[in-house]
Amino acid sequence: MNVFTTLQQLVPQQQLSKVAGRLAASRHPYVKRAFIRGFAKAYGVSLGEYERQSFNAYESFNDFFTRELKENARTIDSSANGIVSPADGIISQLGQIEDHKLLQAKGRHYDVGQLLADSEDGSYFADGSFATVYLAPSNYHRVHMPFAGTLTKTRYVPGTLFSVNNTTAENVPDLFARNERLVCLFDTKYGKAAVVMVGAMIVAGIETVATGKISRTEDIQEADHDMSFEKGAELGRFYLGSTAIVVLPKAAKADWQDSMKANSVVKMGQLLGQAKAQQA
Repeated sequence: MNVFTTLQQLVPQQQLSKVAGRLAASRHPYVKRAFIRGFAKAYGVSLGEYERQSFNAYESFNDFFTRELKENARTIDSSANGIVSPADGIISQLGQIEDHKLLQAKGRHYDVGQLLADSEDGSYFADGSFATVYLAPSNYHRVHMPFAGTLTKTRYVPGTLFSVNNTTAENVPDLFARNERLVCLFDTKYGKAAVVMVGAMIVAGIETVATGKISRTEDIQEADHDMSFEKGAELGRFYLGSTAIVVLPKAAKADWQDSMKANSVVKMGQLLGQAKAQQA
């Protein structure tokens, strides 16, 4: 484990995120201005593709961080059985789930049941497929549907708040199955499928269209839903850095495009691969 990941273990992760959350939500003009302009300068954020094109138009840093795109700023791939990227970012890893294991980084795997915090769901997805997209701080931070489906359940899983960048993924065992996360389960034409929104260091919260902003607790929270989404529809958003993981069942036989590999840059709505629909 390197110095960066060791330091993450030493800092009070939850307390740091709470403080960051309060500052990010502040509407005080000096606080929000300092945070927004400082962040935009540090990460080279341009507002050209966003609906609100003035830094002064945002009510808080959180409002700025979860800024909405202009209409039609992204093209949603229209392939009948295409699976699209749920977010702007970088492919961390993608491939097949083998012996219940997803690839986290070279030489590191983690268990799908642990990721989903449910052994039955873990067994269902044991030989399926996955795609992990890392959202860097400068990225658009809303998460969209990689497929059409009906949300049936959300499961909030408390956990650590390590950073989710490549350095940490290479050094922290079971990173995505240890960090705080929200598991979203769907009924789709491919069978049951999941999108997992993974929190990270200084993340002030996870929010979905169905649940609103999730309240942090020490226990797993589950809720049932019956909400339909089209492919490309907004599912939720992150308040600061994060990762989204798409999980498909074995029956879907996901065939990821050859151009999609670790460190590939992707945009929300871009085609990741094809899946096989199940007969009714």
